Amino acid sequence: MSYRSIFAPGLFAGQVVVVTGGGSGIGRCTAHELAALGARVVLIGRNADKLRAVQDEITADGGQASHAVCDIRQEDAVRQTVAGIVAQHGAIDGLVNNAGGQYITPAEKISAKGWQAVIDTNLTGGFLMARECFTQCMAARGGSVVNMVADMWGSMPGMAHSGAARAGMVSLTESAALEWARHGVRVNAVAPGYIASSGMDHYPPEAGPMLREMAHTVPAGRFGNEAEVSAAIVYLLSPAASFISGTVLRVDGARPQVRMGWGDVAAPADVRQRAAVRPFDGFARYQTPKVFQS
Repeated sequence: MSYRSIFAPGLFAGQVVVVTGGGSGIGRCTAHELAALGARVVLIGRNADKLRAVQDEITADGGQASHAVCDIRQEDAVRQTVAGIVAQHGAIDGLVNNAGGQYITPAEKISAKGWQAVIDTNLTGGFLMARECFTQCMAARGGSVVNMVADMWGSMPGMAHSGAARAGMVSLTESAALEWARHGVRVNAVAPGYIASSGMDHYPPEAGPMLREMAHTVPAGRFGNEAEVSAAIVYLLSPAASFISGTVLRVDGARPQVRMGWGDVAAPADVRQRAAVRPFDGFARYQTPKVFQS
């Protein structure tokens, strides 16, 4: 069940990397890849059982992992959690701000409570985690932060709360990259497009037909997978990206470039198997979302 990373073995040996939302989906996959490359991974989330399960997977695969239950929306909890990680491990070298979530609803039906919940999860929580990792450790010794955003380049009709939060995270990424550069800290973001991840299982059943049709609007002709997003995150954390900061790396198969009048843009099945574009299946423990299971 070892992770088939394209990066050099031992790339993150001796480093401590925090992954929020590490109990499922892209966070789980990224944690596995980082651990396979030698990192000591700290999984952060609200569900202890899910975090423990991923920790056990990583340990079984020969990696090092621990976990801490934390609601990243709560300032004191974040401050205490980061302090505990620094006390236990001595440092935080990388932060993957992956935790997030949203739900489908038209803008006029979003309540103030629903709006705030999505903003707090997708923007405020990421800010708090980044700020505390910086002030408690990275300001003194450097480090790298990778924030998770989304395919919001045409905004996000149907999820306006998430689109606003993700756009805010792009701006935060750019601002922090400038402010923290003098401390040897890089801040970047990854923007996944349509990714077949377990997060899709949280959408209502009636969204299934729409989700299954979405691949036809992607020039690459398919959904991406968790390993393809993880590879982008790992690259931005790595020394190969040492002169990259304040940018957003899209992982979306050119989906935002689709415009009216182009007709059927999706690459046919035989083309999707050509070496340059076929899926990268690095994660042996990947689980297909239920919505795509026959």
